[in-house]
Amino acid sequence: MRIPQWKTKLLVIAGYLCMVALFSLYKLPCVFQAAFGIPCPGCGMTRAVLAALRLDFAAAFGYHAMFWSMPVLFLYFLFDQGLFRNKCWDRLVLWGICIGFAANWLIKLL
Repeated sequence: MRIPQWKTKLLVIAGYLCMVALFSLYKLPCVFQAAFGIPCPGCGMTRAVLAALRLDFAAAFGYHAMFWSMPVLFLYFLFDQGLFRNKCWDRLVLWGICIGFAANWLIKLL
């Protein structure tokens, strides 16, 4: 029996929210940073999103400059990998987000 796509998406979203809640409530360290001694490209994202939800955008930007990309990626996931009618725009936005994460990571490493 195959699980409907909307149920799969709901399970993924619920799992992500549970993970964020666990990391936030118990102040768990980043697994990547614990293993390698350097921050991962997403380090600070949970705190940044939580700060943005409190409308504290200055703190959110300080935690992770790419915090604004999470709603975009969430919508991309919900709408079956298509935000725009033109796939070229979708790819351009995703590549921009990837480059932004890489740049943010390199700046934090320096």
